[in-house]
Amino acid sequence: MPGRLDTHDTTRLSEDRILVAHMRNTEGGVSDDRLYVENTTTGEAEWEWLFREHYPNDTDGGFDADWTHVNDVDVVGPDDGYVLASPRNFDQVILVDRSSGDIAMRLGSDGDHDTLFEQHNPDYLERDDGTPVILVSDSENDRVVEYERDCGDADPRLGAGTPPEACEWEQVWSVGGFNWPRDADRLPNGNTLVVDTLNHRVVEITPEGEVVWEFYAAWAPYDAERGEKGSNGPTMADHGTTGSYTVSGGGDGGVADRYHVADAIADLGSYTPVESTFNTLATRYSHVEPWFRPVWMGSWAFLSTALGVLLAVGWGLGETLARRERIVATIASRRGD
Repeated sequence: MPGRLDTHDTTRLSEDRILVAHMRNTEGGVSDDRLYVENTTTGEAEWEWLFREHYPNDTDGGFDADWTHVNDVDVVGPDDGYVLASPRNFDQVILVDRSSGDIAMRLGSDGDHDTLFEQHNPDYLERDDGTPVILVSDSENDRVVEYERDCGDADPRLGAGTPPEACEWEQVWSVGGFNWPRDADRLPNGNTLVVDTLNHRVVEITPEGEVVWEFYAAWAPYDAERGEKGSNGPTMADHGTTGSYTVSGGGDGGVADRYHVADAIADLGSYTPVESTFNTLATRYSHVEPWFRPVWMGSWAFLSTALGVLLAVGWGLGETLARRERIVATIASRRGD
């Protein structure tokens, strides 16, 4: 379709219809980031939902080249009547009523990093009694987390018409210790398949966070599926396991159990006036390093190699500058100048 610049995710609805998460769609300083259904035969949009029509235009600092970064879109609920979407830069997950266009449910809010911080790939589940549950990779918080909708005396179920502002979301389960996870699927046995992106691996963890299976990928995996797409297992509350855990186990004691360079950076600032600054530096380093470090090389070995290369290059440049006249003279003499 003309004008489609970046589609982070799509879901096929039928042979000739797809649901699209259209991001980085800014022109003339105005964002047209949207969700829409495209008829692939005619090339026309049969349904469209623009973020700027449903959010204050100063959300996340206002329009820019990547305003929403909506990174996931699925259809859920009775007759697939709702769209589950993840506007990452808004730190929230939403369910949109396809008939009315209203936001039927909203988990998180812009800047509320305790709830969600630039999340990826949420899945919608329901408890046995119909209570809505969202399982999501809370990427910048380095955890996988599950929330359950609580509307007090009102009906929390999808389609009941209870407005988002009448409800709260209760965190019922989380597992931390990952490095920028970007997908989590609940399996039929109650375990969770997690893409631990910047640890370059996919793991299956028990409800208590223990690794029972892992696969190391070549580089920063994004998504993984086992069997049917998405989550097709029980909620943690129905499974009978709630609370907060840290991932453990796996090869060599598990990646999360190793002491990385980022850990050392954070420790340097511990209990000092600049602790928050060092924690920020540690987080940024942990998210940048894996893009350059080979998967077979450890964190400290990579830092040593990088520093060695920089030292060698710097030394070589220094020697070249210090001896530049001699080098020029030698080259000139060999050329017969």
